[in-house]
Order: sequence, then C-alpha cells, then structure tokens
Amino acid sequence: SSHLAVPSHTSSFSGYPFGFFRRASPVLLVLLAFGFFFATYNLLTMIFHYRSVGNREGALSSDPIIEMPESARNLKNAKLPFHIALTATDAPYSKWQCRIMYYWYKKQKELPGSEMGGFTRILHSGNPDNLMDEIPTMVVDPLPSEPDHIFIKPLPNLARVGYPAAFPFFYIKPDQHEKIVRKFYPEEKGPVKNIDPIGNSPVIIKKDILEKIAPTWMNVSLKMKDDPETDKAFGWVLEMYAYAVASALHGVQHILRKDFMLQPPWDTELGKKFIIHYTYGCDYNLKGELTYGKFGEWRFDKRSYLRGPPPKNLALPPPGVPESVVTLVKMVNEATANIPNWGIE
Repeated sequence: SSHLAVPSHTSSFSGYPFGFFRRASPVLLVLLAFGFFFATYNLLTMIFHYRSVGNREGALSSDPIIEMPESARNLKNAKLPFHIALTATDAPYSKWQCRIMYYWYKKQKELPGSEMGGFTRILHSGNPDNLMDEIPTMVVDPLPSEPDHIFIKPLPNLARVGYPAAFPFFYIKPDQHEKIVRKFYPEEKGPVKNIDPIGNSPVIIKKDILEKIAPTWMNVSLKMKDDPETDKAFGWVLEMYAYAVASALHGVQHILRKDFMLQPPWDTELGKKFIIHYTYGCDYNLKGELTYGKFGEWRFDKRSYLRGPPPKNLALPPPGVPESVVTLVKMVNEATANIPNWGIE
C-alpha cells in the first residue's frame, strides 16, 4: 500500500505530519506528496532562468520525461489509484485554497480513465474546523501550509514500481553545492549526481518508500538548519535539498517529469501538464504585457487574499495575456461559483 502526505513551505522543521503515517489506513494505495513549501521565488533568478531555457524547453516539449532510471524504463504500471493528502491550516488563506483544490480534484477524479483515488485534508491546527463536512479531513498537530495547486486534468500515476515520480526544479543543483552537500551525503555513498534535483513537491511515491525516507528527511533537515553555512546557502529551499539528499541516502531515484505542473506567469501554455501551481503574482498592463515585480493594471496574486477568499467572478485578464493565466482565473471563478457558501472561510 502507499500513502500521500503534503508538507509545506516552512523554515521550521518541528511539525512534520508523522502522526498521519501512524494513523493512516493501511488500505490506502499511494501517497502523493505535495510538499507545498514554496515560499517566495527570487525574481531575478526566475527571469534569468525562463529567458535562458525557453528555447530548450520548447525543443524538449514532446518528451515530458527529463530523466528516468534505466531499470525503470521497461516497467509498466497497472492502473493504480493514488490517495491525495493535503496539509492545511484553519486560517482563511489556507481554507479558500483548499476548497478550490478539492473542487477541481472532484471534477478531475470523475473523468474517464482517472487514476485519482481518495483525498484527505490533513488539518494541522490540532482542532476541527467548519470545513470538516465539506472536505474529508484528519486533524493532526500543527504544521505550516500552502495548498496552491489546481488540477487541470486527471493526474495519472506517473510513478513506476519502485520509482517515485517528481518535478525537477532548475534551482535545486546539488552538483553546484558539492562542498555543502558532502556534509550530509558522504563520498562513500556515491557521486553527488545521485541526488535528484527535486523537492518533495510534487512527488508521487509509494507509502512504504516514503516511510523509509521520512525520518531521514526530518533529521537531515534539522542538521542542515543547525549548520549556518548550509542554512545560509539553501535558505527557503533547505527542506527540498533535505528531501533530495534523504532519498539518495536510501538509494531512491525519482523519475523526473517536467509535465507534472506549470507555474504562471512564467509558463505561458498549458501543454500536457497536470497541475497549475499559482505561487507567483500575475501582473499585466491593459496591453497584456507582463509587469512582474510591479503591480499591474490587472493582477491576480493569492497574497491579495490573506485574510479572506477571493470574490466570485474575478475579472478576466486583458487580451494578450497567456493561456496559463487566463485558465487559472477561469478555474478559480468556476470553483467559487459552484462551491456552496463561498466566503464562509
């Protein structure tokens, strides 16, 4: 059996939902790890990255698999539903994102051919809240959260037997931090290239593999945080590096899938991707030109709704704004129009 956990953006490492592993039903088939711990991306780094890799990404767009372990290439999966678990708080900012995510989960799950199984909101406030009847929920000890993902279409089980699937991040570069990484991944374990360029978000992984990695992941996170050089170098992506290192320490390789998700406004087309991750502010002038870093004449930014949910029927972007942003706003509007009692967060 496998299982799904969703840790989130945080620089504190005392709140991992290991109680979830202890309490979870053994009949769950797969754990989809959405560790939504994206804090705030570095603007200049992002602009440089997307300008420099635009042509390369276009050339690779026909093949979503960046890297797959050789021994996994010929493995075929039977249809295996996976369970989705989402960590969340009882704050209004978290609640409205959870409700939108759950709305689109239900729609995509019912489409023909979907491999999406159950859904559990892991409420780490320690107390039940007013969404318990709307979203299947398990109450656990506190942990920060950010459920800013929307399913564009049914998400298949991208993993293979013994091999989790993960999204590769351009800014996770173990080989460029070899001196630091070697503090936690000694040379006798193998080359640094064994460490995948990933975090724990998003990852599709079997429960027994995650249970093996999780304690090491926590311990490596704590050790990294306690080391000033490492803490300074890795900053808000420290836990992502810790997950990647912990996986390598256990000999776990991931299939790297760049089609796992897209991130507006930098990813402009939906393509064949499965998830919209709306962590970035989308700012445009009325000509449809991106004004990132400056409030646009039209904008959508989740941080505008820290104290309460976005209103129904948000204004659509002006002509010329990319498909990804238009789709994001339309999907938010559809969810808010159809979720009962929108605004009770």
